[in-house]
Amino acid sequence: MLAGKLKLIIQIPCFNEEETLGQTVADLPTFVDGFDRVEWLVIDDGSSDRTSEVAKNLGVHHVVRHRHNRGLAAAFLTGLDTALRLGADVIVNTDADNQYSGASIPDLVRPVVEEGIDLVVGERPISSISEFSALKKCLQKAGTWVVRRVSGTPVLDAASGFRAMSREAALRFQVFGHYTYTMETLVQAGWEGLVVTSVPINVNPQTRPSRLVKSIPQYVFRSAQTIVRSFVLYNPFQFFFMVGMVPFLLGSALLTRWLIYFFFAETYSSRLPGLISGIAAIFIAGQIWAVAFLADSQSANRRVNASIRYHQRRLEIESEPYRA
Repeated sequence: MLAGKLKLIIQIPCFNEEETLGQTVADLPTFVDGFDRVEWLVIDDGSSDRTSEVAKNLGVHHVVRHRHNRGLAAAFLTGLDTALRLGADVIVNTDADNQYSGASIPDLVRPVVEEGIDLVVGERPISSISEFSALKKCLQKAGTWVVRRVSGTPVLDAASGFRAMSREAALRFQVFGHYTYTMETLVQAGWEGLVVTSVPINVNPQTRPSRLVKSIPQYVFRSAQTIVRSFVLYNPFQFFFMVGMVPFLLGSALLTRWLIYFFFAETYSSRLPGLISGIAAIFIAGQIWAVAFLADSQSANRRVNASIRYHQRRLEIESEPYRA
């Protein structure tokens, strides 16, 4: 449970959002119960329009700009780093297209302040969002189910970018992918042992088509890629062990079949191809499992490096605050 004079920073990653940013900022609260200060932060990810200028004219407290477009994940991390240097106790991330209702922010931050939750993910009413097709709704729910299994967290809307996180959680997050941060940070949260929960939130009518979901096949491919990469990165032993089980079971079946024919067949037949294939499959499985042990050793080193990085980052941020 957080106490004392608390600062909430609401960060908005942006890329060419001069047309929608005004609606988003107008929807944000200027006061949230439990906080002494509420500030807004815009991360302009190399926009070619007037996003930064519009943000300043709208009264946004802090504007940070990338010289070139680096992608949503990089903008998200820049926002976390800046918010931490600005002394944020709690950070809320929202989208610049005004998808998420600013009125839900008090509900989003309450578990962090009152219960000490590390990460709160806003659960959209996916079934009732008219802009989502039936296929997209099914894919959203299926993706969340997979992320829940992979991350070990009880998240109810894995693709939601509307999130509140404690200062300690923000210090630990890092993203290696470039597409998005939503699923990878959930896997990392589970790997780090952070406490994650979800709260229902409201959404606003769509202001523009999604830039992440340009087509359903592309979205599925990139989401699957992100989930698999995160699983390999944070839980490599389980991943490679399961992969190795495929050739092992195949090889075992071929060898069992060969043994049955060898001992019980009435007419002799060497069935040499089956024997060789079975031995080769089990050998491949052994090689994959060897990789599993090596990857697990690297994962242990990664845990140590993550702990070192956390402490170094904390010292850097506390010793070099950001001035904006």
